[in-house]
Amino acid sequence: MSYYGSSSSGGRSGRRVDYGRTYVVRPKGRHLATIVWLHGLGDNGASWSQLLDSLPLPNIKWICPTAATRPVAAFGGFPCTAWFDVEDTSIDGRDDIEGLDASAAHIANLLSSEPSDEHVSAVKLGIGGFSMGATVALHSVACYAHGKFTSGIPYPITLNAVISLSGWLPCSRTLRSKMESSQIATRRAASLPILLCHGRADEVVTYRNGERSAEILRSSGFAYLSFKPYNGLGHYTIPEEMDDLRKWLSSILGLNRSR
Repeated sequence: MSYYGSSSSGGRSGRRVDYGRTYVVRPKGRHLATIVWLHGLGDNGASWSQLLDSLPLPNIKWICPTAATRPVAAFGGFPCTAWFDVEDTSIDGRDDIEGLDASAAHIANLLSSEPSDEHVSAVKLGIGGFSMGATVALHSVACYAHGKFTSGIPYPITLNAVISLSGWLPCSRTLRSKMESSQIATRRAASLPILLCHGRADEVVTYRNGERSAEILRSSGFAYLSFKPYNGLGHYTIPEEMDDLRKWLSSILGLNRSR
């Protein structure tokens, strides 16, 4: 496992954002897929990189960046690592679109250096995350389908898989109308595999938020979506959930056929 620091500019203002360390888990077998994994509020890339390194998925390279430290409204303006500013961890909360765009641009930049589908040795690309990290992953879903960030800047990569654990869908009120206005977006949405997992006992991002996120994505044309509920699970992950993630990725990305 290795790490490096990075900074990036994104969003409408183009202001520079200083991100923390990025941790990389290199594939133990043939490199077939790269997935950027995003931590939750106040966390960092290190803890998730250790968990992902333990999964029996030898063909995946995991990139686990650390968010910038910024004031967070939910904490009364207290600064912590966060992918965007958040007041309310729900589908109905205010969307920090500039922060979401900036983080989605940083992730796309991390993935853009991977061998693309234009190469013979194509590597499939994915984004996953937990809590607010999952929310950025779902924002990236919309950016990919539309072919551009909310700011209008072109979205530079092709996504093959997206995972949301205990997250919520941002910009949910406008997603369906945006999707219906573009045939390209509709086509991309229908073919993008998405996995949403949510605990029924989640006290931070309530289960209904996960359920509604899945409903809105489906009604907006994201038909290739799996939603998995977990009885008794709070705002954390368990081995059963990680094993479901492993099985889903192996199937979606065709990893069972190669070591």
